Parts: sequence; structure tokens; C-alpha cells
Amino acid sequence: MSDSLFTQCAAAIDAAQKYAETAKDSLKQHLAKDGRLDRTLMEQNQYACHGFSWVSTYVEALRQTLNWATALREQDLYTELEELIVRIGFGEYLSQLRGGISMSQGEIIRAQDMWLTDDDLEILNIAEINDLIAQGNTPENRESLARLIEHSVDSGAFGNLGLDETYSMIRDQFRRFADEEVIPHAHEWHLKDDYIPMEIIDKMSEMGVFGLTIPEEYDGSALGKTSMCIVSEELSRGYIGVGSLGTRSEIAAELIMGGGTEAQKKKWLPKIAMGEILPTAVFTEPNVGSDLGSLKTRAVKDGDIYRITGNKTWITHAARADVMTLLART
Repeated sequence: MSDSLFTQCAAAIDAAQKYAETAKDSLKQHLAKDGRLDRTLMEQNQYACHGFSWVSTYVEALRQTLNWATALREQDLYTELEELIVRIGFGEYLSQLRGGISMSQGEIIRAQDMWLTDDDLEILNIAEINDLIAQGNTPENRESLARLIEHSVDSGAFGNLGLDETYSMIRDQFRRFADEEVIPHAHEWHLKDDYIPMEIIDKMSEMGVFGLTIPEEYDGSALGKTSMCIVSEELSRGYIGVGSLGTRSEIAAELIMGGGTEAQKKKWLPKIAMGEILPTAVFTEPNVGSDLGSLKTRAVKDGDIYRITGNKTWITHAARADVMTLLART
């Protein structure tokens, strides 16, 4: 990365962070009572809250992109390809922060939706951001990037990932597994609408797919979220159905780790980690889809149990699941 681009990106992040903090203060002002956030006001203003989460995510994505590029430059691994990714990414995200972030096809969060003023928006009107937008996501840059990755589908060479040795080994291992065990058969599974063969699931279990982030005391690998992302990407490259298997275990395990009793952790986590139990996530609803803020399924406590009423659909891997992670309103 040229020094000037590095300096521009750093200045842009500082401004974007200030803009996010201003938005946060604005939400606090409108959604708090007696110095505390009010649930009713947050419910009534979900759009603004949702939008702020997008703003914060964009700012963090820019920060991590710069960290990634900086680390590559320090290792002499920074090339034209990585610089184009930085330019296009910063140009597009900064443009959306200033003009509106598309949260979905019909939802765009703009400054005024978070009770911000034109003066607040001026935080993003600095020379560095103007230059990054003007020289970032341009047709010329996109064409150059496309030319560099034109033949990268098989090799996966879409820029240096900056992974450490452990993560690189994990990626190579699961890339080979996808190439040898998944890709040759995936299209036939799809055409026949077959379940993923149990021998594939057993091999994934032996490779530790289902316990990547589970602590070692519960028979997991304790490798962290990055490992889960790497494994999911490589398996999904082979077949999306295979790639999503591990994420269902991840969802269930995280909820049990965060909210379960010690007895529940000891009962469920080792079995999930070893692939003895396959979880599924029961989130999607008819007429709601994956808009989890609009779900209607309800859970009412009745003694020691919850009674569930509602409808769910598109439950991934439901036929094979041993336990279901169900999302409902209480």
C-alpha cells in the first residue's frame, strides 16, 4: 500500500468511527429513559437500531481491512491485487456510510433515520474520504481486479489472506477434503435430492469440524471463530450443504456455552464436538423468512417446560438432526 493510501484510509476510519459514535449518542438520546435504554422505545425504533448495527459493522470492516493490508505490507506480501481490494472496499463502504447502507432490497439506512443532522453527516465530508470514494470503486479498478482473479476459481487465489501457519494448514486440509470427497459427488447429490452421506459426516467429525470453537474441557478444539469461517468457506466451496453442517453445531454450542448450566454443557457439548449429536437451527418462518426481528413463534413457560406455538420452515438438515436450536419469542 502506498503511504498516501495508507494515510487516507487511517483518516477515513477515524472520521467513520466518530460518525458511528455520534449515531450511538443520538440513539441513546432518543431510546433511553432515566439514563437507561428502554426496551419499548427500542422495539418501536427497530429500524434505527438495526441501521446503527450496520454502521458499526461497516466501520469495523474498514478497520480490519486496513489492519489486514498493513500486516501484509509488513511481510512484503502486499501486491496490486490486495491494493485494489482495499481501494474498492473503502470507496464503496465509505460511499454507503455517507449516502445510505442497503440493509436489504427495501431497507436503506441513512443519517436522518438515526436522528442525525446534516452537520453530523459533515463528519464524513473530509478530503481523504472524498478521494477514496472518487478513486475507489471505479469501473477501471473493478476491471483491473477482475482481470487479476479471472483464472482463480480453481486455485482460490483471490488475494493473500494473511493467515498464520495454523490457519493456513487448516485451509489446505479442508480444501483437499472438498476437492477429493465433496466436489466429485456434490452434483449427483443435488440432482437426486439425496442426503449428504453419513460417511462424509463421519469423516468431517474425525477432522474436528463440529467442535472447532468448543473449549477443550468439553472435547472441542478451542480454535476460535476464524477457524470456523475458514472451514465453512472451504466446505461450502465444495457444496453448500456440506459447508452449512458445521455452522449448525456452532450455533447450538455457542448458545449452550453462553446460557447453559454446567450440567447442560457437560451433557451436550462433548457429543456435539464429537459429531455424535447433529444440531439444526430452527429460525426461518413462513411469510417472515430470515427476518428474525419479525418472527412470531412464541414460547410460554409452563412449569419446568416451555410450550411452543407457531410455524417454522426451511429447517436445514432437519431430517438428520438430533437436537434443534429453536428461536422463539418469550
